[in-house]
Amino acid sequence: MITGQQQILSHFKGKFLTEPALFLQKLGRIKAYLFDWDGVFNDGFKDANGSSPYSEIDAMGTNLLRYNHYLRQDEVPAVAILSGEKNAAGFALARREHFDGVYFKIMHKADALMHFCKRYSLQPQEVAFVFDDVLDFSAAALCGLRIMVSRPCNPLLIDFAVEKGFVDYLTSADGGHHAIRETSELLCALRGNYKETIDNRMQFTDHYQHYLKIRNQPDPFFCTMVDAVITEQANI
Repeated sequence: MITGQQQILSHFKGKFLTEPALFLQKLGRIKAYLFDWDGVFNDGFKDANGSSPYSEIDAMGTNLLRYNHYLRQDEVPAVAILSGEKNAAGFALARREHFDGVYFKIMHKADALMHFCKRYSLQPQEVAFVFDDVLDFSAAALCGLRIMVSRPCNPLLIDFAVEKGFVDYLTSADGGHHAIRETSELLCALRGNYKETIDNRMQFTDHYQHYLKIRNQPDPFFCTMVDAVITEQANI
């Protein structure tokens, strides 16, 4: 007989580099989420102003993931964007969705991860990170759950990340085809309350509205490197 977990996993075409039972143990320790931007929320292409977009499909995925976490843990998880660039669309999404923060123009992302952990009294093992490229590896090496966005153009980079043990799950979708939504679907489903998450959001229940009220309280911080120190910026 196929188990419920096996049935869930059969819907996903990505690759588990960490055995699903251990993946679930790691997921159970997660209290916060970090997202790279370029190549994760989008295909990495930029406009003349240096901005790259996001999809509403992925934006909804981040909200469902946060609500799903709230259903299980009775607290809204800390969420931030961690990018090597300054991106207006990322700032706009963080404000609209009330992410906790945005780190931008951070070249050594492990520094931002540790800053984030100190700010929210977390251990790196309690942070899930969705990423796609070499600039992300220093943070991925430390995080407790690592989702790498796949691309057919860089198989050797993916092999490198896998060999180094930086990846727990490799998405089937790339950044231009909703890898964030794939990630949110997977994590929500594996927690075992996917349908409850969708039902509450669909019906806009009192429970969901209470979550939304709490979620919408913070305005995001914006941090970057100034003289080799991660510093919050007031006028973004």
